[in-house]
Amino acid sequence: MRRRTLAIVASALLTTGGLAFAQSATKLTLGHGAAPGNPRHEAAVLFADRVKAKTNGRIEVQVAHSAQLGDDAAMVTALRTGSLDISANSQGAMANVVPEYAALGLPFLFSDVQKAWQMLDGPVGEELTKRTAAKGMVVLGYWDNGIRHVTNSKRAIKSPADIKGLKIRTPPDTMTVDIMQALGADTQQIKFAELYVALQQGVVDGQENPLANIASAKLYEVQKYLSLTGHKYEANPFVMGKRSWDRLSPGDQKIVMEAAAEATQMQRKLSKEADDKLLAELKSKGTQVETVDRKAFVEATKSVYAKWSGGPVGDFAKKVIQQAQAQ
Repeated sequence: MRRRTLAIVASALLTTGGLAFAQSATKLTLGHGAAPGNPRHEAAVLFADRVKAKTNGRIEVQVAHSAQLGDDAAMVTALRTGSLDISANSQGAMANVVPEYAALGLPFLFSDVQKAWQMLDGPVGEELTKRTAAKGMVVLGYWDNGIRHVTNSKRAIKSPADIKGLKIRTPPDTMTVDIMQALGADTQQIKFAELYVALQQGVVDGQENPLANIASAKLYEVQKYLSLTGHKYEANPFVMGKRSWDRLSPGDQKIVMEAAAEATQMQRKLSKEADDKLLAELKSKGTQVETVDRKAFVEATKSVYAKWSGGPVGDFAKKVIQQAQAQ
């Protein structure tokens, strides 16, 4: 009888112990649309490594790059429904849910990325964080997607008149569409994962992206001209679905935030370094780089400011404009 009792107790201990272990081991999925080598992917990998190290392997973050889990819009939806845990997502896709994000992309708002970071790390960023939380997502950090420039296969672009009539791919981001249309482009929305082929086949003449995206996606192979328009800034909000966040203990939430802070600093650093070196690399690959008449571009996009200042997010847009001008 005693042996039987001991066997039952031992079995119970093994079962509950195994259950406890299974419950404590957590796997999270982090999806993004960038290719390996892009600062976004490198930072995502660092984040995963830091979380695993800080939890002694108890939480494992699996990184899915290059839109393996769908485009940015699909990943934002998945975050909110709980089918995806974390994403380093595009400003445009986030703006479809939290419209105020679009104001960060007003044309020629920031002269350099560090001024944008300063804004995102202050009251403007705090307000965006609160608005994001109200939509079921927790901001872990504001990553950088750089200053955007135009490439095309047809001609050198030095003034707004040179863009007129070109078929330019944009993401499904209203602000970007407004800017390109103000410059006279014929805009078309194509998923980033399909962009290389669309450019190669001549579905569109050109596109606009930061240098890091142009390089990591090898768009220079199908685009002869790069014009340094610097027409808008974009952030990459690094976010976690609230459903996934709420499943973590307070201690694990703290660890995730600490790892995210490290990854954010690394991502921004890599992004800035990429811009500093990629121009020379793109030139070496045969890309014809053009400077533009910035004053003419600023003048041509004034209508975008008027539209957004008087639109549904006008109050927030004015706040962003005012702070950017004060920097």
